[in-house]
Amino acid sequence: MFLTASFLSFSQESKLPYVRYKEKIVWFTDLGFNTAPFKVVYPFNDDVSKLKYKNNMSLVLGIGVSYKWFALRLGIALPGTIRPPSRYGRTQYYDLGFDFSVKRAFFDVDLHVYNGYAIKNAYRWNDSLNYLIPNELRPELTSVSFSINTWIFRNPHFKMAAFRGKTGAYTEDIHSFYIKPTFNVHGAGSNGKDPLIPYQLEDTNQTKTSAHSITAVDLGVVPGMVYVKRWKSYQVGIMGGLGFVVQSKFYSSDSISRGFLGLAPRFDVKFIAGYNQPRYFVMLVTDFDNKSIRFNDLSYRQTFYNIKIVGGIRLEPKKRKKKED
Repeated sequence: MFLTASFLSFSQESKLPYVRYKEKIVWFTDLGFNTAPFKVVYPFNDDVSKLKYKNNMSLVLGIGVSYKWFALRLGIALPGTIRPPSRYGRTQYYDLGFDFSVKRAFFDVDLHVYNGYAIKNAYRWNDSLNYLIPNELRPELTSVSFSINTWIFRNPHFKMAAFRGKTGAYTEDIHSFYIKPTFNVHGAGSNGKDPLIPYQLEDTNQTKTSAHSITAVDLGVVPGMVYVKRWKSYQVGIMGGLGFVVQSKFYSSDSISRGFLGLAPRFDVKFIAGYNQPRYFVMLVTDFDNKSIRFNDLSYRQTFYNIKIVGGIRLEPKKRKKKED
């Protein structure tokens, strides 16, 4: 009796709350969109205190495969745009990134470049626009974000692969505290052409309102929690955190360039939910990344986010037949 009880106790303690599919070939496809709107807040006049910059969006179709240590995904922007080009112009996207895990840590490196924006409801200060053509197209405007992020989880059984649901999945509920060291270079500019803010709203007493670019380099830590709920074949995971970064921020205009040092808030949000079986899976994946820069009463706030549906199958690799002697 004692030996049996000890054996059962050891088996329960050593059981992992997740399964990995490293030995299976995972074919997957995804469909969704990425976007990176930003806004500039400043008391321009009695009627205008916020400018909203919107990029146009295109659906992106991705196809990928993963097997053991190897993973590859190709993304193709589908023809057409989600918003009408007459109101929002066209946006060119450049998204690059890679990630990997080491023990309790998950590393992610991303580069996002978005070229082409529209300022919403610019007819309020631009007499050449109207209700039918309300937005000011700014094809020269470009926003850039380069990030190196690391999530370090306190729970040794929490694995990002199982949280994502493609090459792994959880078999029971799990949660963990984490810290996220983060390094970022980000901002927006007009490539030295027109100022970021329309000339009709420039404050002649404040050179920052005539800036061609606003950029920042920041470094900090974001603490947070992650929770995964498993019910039958359904899995829901949410990750959230809030922290601060030390920030070197700059703006440049025709007449002057200035730099400052300060603090900025950062939040971390991920949500993944769907149906996950050993043979196949379908998941809704969302990811949000905020950026902000502040110069006293002028602030720049941007959110990079993507929403997509991911589906795939897991196949056993074909075994080679042994040659008969």
